[in-house]
Amino acid sequence: MRSTRRASTLSSLSPLEPNWSETIVDVQVQTAGINDQPRLIATMSLAFSTDPAVRWLYPEPESYLANFPQFVTAFGGRAFECGTAHFIGDVQAAALWLPPGVKPNEETLSSLFERSVPEPRQEVLFAVFEQMGKYHPHEPHWYLPLIGVDPVQQRRGYGSILLEHVLKTCDQDGIPAYLESSNLENIPLYQRHSFEVLGTIQVGNCPPVTPMLRRPLQ
Repeated sequence: MRSTRRASTLSSLSPLEPNWSETIVDVQVQTAGINDQPRLIATMSLAFSTDPAVRWLYPEPESYLANFPQFVTAFGGRAFECGTAHFIGDVQAAALWLPPGVKPNEETLSSLFERSVPEPRQEVLFAVFEQMGKYHPHEPHWYLPLIGVDPVQQRRGYGSILLEHVLKTCDQDGIPAYLESSNLENIPLYQRHSFEVLGTIQVGNCPPVTPMLRRPLQ
């Protein structure tokens, strides 16, 4: 079995508020429990249905619907165990944050890729992972594997609210935050929240993935 430990993750986000045309609303961020997991996975599946990197991975609708929920569980599911899975309202938007020291379930993720992704695509996929490993911070940090907004709920500020909910903790504790953006349209949003581009990962025909780091604000 090929391990994902040599790298970190595959992708980060679905489209959120690329044009910053949303109106920030007065909503509360809620913490998801294990019983909320299916609802958050459903929202992620809607949010990532047009994500460039994810749909490169699973271009066929049947394959996407069958495998992406398992991807969410392996990639960010430990957020439910840590109490760092957050959502807004009736799960119009959700974010799966991993606190310092917690990683995605790499063994399960690797197994999923090997049985659900055609071998020629696997070669590119694991090469992307290898490149990601060069950017992922070694110091303690908060990691955002997945954040998504139901497409019919976008441009209402939900993505920003979910980001700020944990970034305040990062600033208070003096800890950086890290993510990989799998959609170029989301980069300006992250930059508005003080994330900086570390580089661009482009392997084969996989859409570009952009690692981004945010140092705590003083």
